[in-house]
Amino acid sequence: MRQTDTSAAAWASIADASGHLERIVMKTLHAHPNGLTVDETCAAAGYPRYSLQPRFTSLKDRKAIFDTGLRRRNVSGAKAIVWRITQFQSDAANDSDAQKGGAA
Repeated sequence: MRQTDTSAAAWASIADASGHLERIVMKTLHAHPNGLTVDETCAAAGYPRYSLQPRFTSLKDRKAIFDTGLRRRNVSGAKAIVWRITQFQSDAANDSDAQKGGAA
């Protein structure tokens, strides 16, 4: 099956947006080392749930974030996973901050 130029452009824009939203999730979780639920992450980052929630699955699959085993109630009252970034990701973010003249 041949890909059209319009479908290729659509895919590229989705991939760009997806990467941007993953970075938002990672930055927000990095700023909260005790972990956050999806709802808490969305509130802290100022994004709607439908924008960020799918990014948690892809980040988990790549082992960039992990389920802490903790649970907190979300907006609907259901128990929600508390997520944290992996130590490797945390170290990389700290190295990036130090290179930019931020906190070491």
